[in-house]
Amino acid sequence: MKLSTPRWWYSRDRRHAPVTRMALLPLSWLWAAVTARRIARSHPVNVGVPVISIGNLTVGGSGKTPVAREVLRLLRQAGVEAQALSRGYGGRLEGPIRVDPASHTAAEVGDEPLMLALDSPVWIARDRVAGARAAVDAGAGTLVLDDAHQNPALHKTLSLIVVDGETRGDEWPFGDGSVFPSGPMREPLKAGLARADAVVILLPADLEAADPDLVATFAPLPVFIARLLPAAPPPPGPLLGFAGIAKPWKVERALKAAGADLAEFVAFPDHAAFRESDLRFLADRAGVFDARLITTEKDWSRLPPSWRDRVISWPVKAVFEDEAGFGEMLQSLPPFRGKVAGEA
Repeated sequence: MKLSTPRWWYSRDRRHAPVTRMALLPLSWLWAAVTARRIARSHPVNVGVPVISIGNLTVGGSGKTPVAREVLRLLRQAGVEAQALSRGYGGRLEGPIRVDPASHTAAEVGDEPLMLALDSPVWIARDRVAGARAAVDAGAGTLVLDDAHQNPALHKTLSLIVVDGETRGDEWPFGDGSVFPSGPMREPLKAGLARADAVVILLPADLEAADPDLVATFAPLPVFIARLLPAAPPPPGPLLGFAGIAKPWKVERALKAAGADLAEFVAFPDHAAFRESDLRFLADRAGVFDARLITTEKDWSRLPPSWRDRVISWPVKAVFEDEAGFGEMLQSLPPFRGKVAGEA
């Protein structure tokens, strides 16, 4: 769903937008009830290989895809034939189909699968079971599901929850705990954690440590800390940044923290399809500051080919503080038992 994420969603103080919150509560109750019923009535299918789910409890913006990318890297580095499976949100192809970054576009397969496909085999499928079977038939030894915590179609060997660790002021990853649309939650916190095996708290580069109260929220589940770090420094000179992700303000903050000379920043709705008029506006604004355009890898993948040479793609990556400990958890699962932890 393409929306501009309201900042008040992430405020623990219910005095922010109180009328709007109350008006949306009945829809929140309906959303939560439908989600709970669908999960309770499911009969997950076992496709014969381990399945690792990378999900979250909120509507967008937690960093699932960078974490999925890093999990795939760790597994494949250890010799495991790990492949990703995504619904392909934002793309028109139903699948099952293996993503080819050289020929597919974000309009066909979605922006997140295109990002993952830069490093690992990726399949998209509206029908997760059909997609999983196609991947297994093609040689997948394990599957990494991107954004599947609320999708019960497949039996999961390991369910990881990714949480945005940003806790500045009264900002809290789960807001006041309200379910969409009166808050950011896809389902109540307790219900979502009951199906989780571990939590990954993803911190921005400029946040010193995870909030102890946030970490305590997930007890007794194991908690791993990862940081979202630039894969490369921003280029020198004036830059005009833009992003169409769930929390675009975090991209602006990250660019500044990385030392970018940011003349201006423009926010778009999540998964925005950039129109020619949008891009011409951005180019005109950049001209005012004699600046170059810069955006995220995810947004860059949605640009028309004619604009890609005119926009800098700024990559980031998830880095685990305790990579060995995270590897030990993966080590307990077949078929990578004994392969992952400690290997370079």
